[in-house]
Amino acid sequence: MSRNDIVVIGASAGGLEALQTLVGNLPRDFAAAIFVVLHIGIRPSAMPSVLTSAGPLPASHALDGAPIRMGHIYVAPPDHHLLIERGQMRLSRGPRENLTRPAVDPLFRSAAEAYGPRVVGVILSGALSDGAAGFNVIKRHGGITIVQDPDEARFPGMPRSALKYVDVDYCARVADISDLLVRLSGVNPVEMASLAQKSADRRQQAMESTTMSGKYDLKQPVALTCPDCGGSVQQTTIGEMPYFTCHIGHRFAAANMDVAQFERMEHALVVALRTLNERAELCRRMVDLSRAKGQTLSMQRWETARQEAEDRAEVLRSFLEQDWTGPGAVEEGV
Repeated sequence: MSRNDIVVIGASAGGLEALQTLVGNLPRDFAAAIFVVLHIGIRPSAMPSVLTSAGPLPASHALDGAPIRMGHIYVAPPDHHLLIERGQMRLSRGPRENLTRPAVDPLFRSAAEAYGPRVVGVILSGALSDGAAGFNVIKRHGGITIVQDPDEARFPGMPRSALKYVDVDYCARVADISDLLVRLSGVNPVEMASLAQKSADRRQQAMESTTMSGKYDLKQPVALTCPDCGGSVQQTTIGEMPYFTCHIGHRFAAANMDVAQFERMEHALVVALRTLNERAELCRRMVDLSRAKGQTLSMQRWETARQEAEDRAEVLRSFLEQDWTGPGAVEEGV
């Protein structure tokens, strides 16, 4: 029987309890690496210590570029997508998917593209539909898919969505999922050596793949949007003059659209600069407060955040002050 030693698990509301039960039933010599995404957003997370206490396997937050080791549980840290490459993990603050970061689908996609039929995907309790699209990718690459029985899940939305849209291989109670994972993974845990140098070409291809990268990916917009309200804009002509109209009635000749769009762009950048500057000030105040209380670690964290905000504000300030091709710079009768 082929080994399925890359286990990727997605969960949301009600999922922590299911995860504790699942990992608590795994043996100490479990012969697979486990990767977990729980919808925690930006909140601090103690999930690694919770999962370590729940069973015999050690758990930790994933680290960018760290090698993959069998018999270990890797948890997506707050506000980062967890991605898998051959032999190592990557973290990304790319776009939110299904309203969340970390999200399940980026983990599932990247695992399938890196390890194909070795992957087992598991969806546990959660609302809505995150993970279903990633399940499809796992299936296309020859992997195995398992969902928690919706009748057992505290929040059955994610399991039911997967069952609705994917030809799922197994639907089982959490305790049975643990047994199934043991059978699929084989025996004798083996530390997986980092394949970073041996598979440089494949990693580069994976980093460039828009389907798994979890990074911002600029494609051609489906439609322009109204600078006034943000609604979609339809382009027409009046005579030979291009004209843009949104679906509630804001109208712009091309030159006016140019001006309004440029002003909206500049406004967005200025707001970002203001926010970074205010964040730096918040961090400065918290540095002073932490210093006064003798909280060294907290002071260092706030100081690092302050420096980061100031550095990025400086980059944005320099960017804003560059010359731009502004409205009316090129006029050819439009």
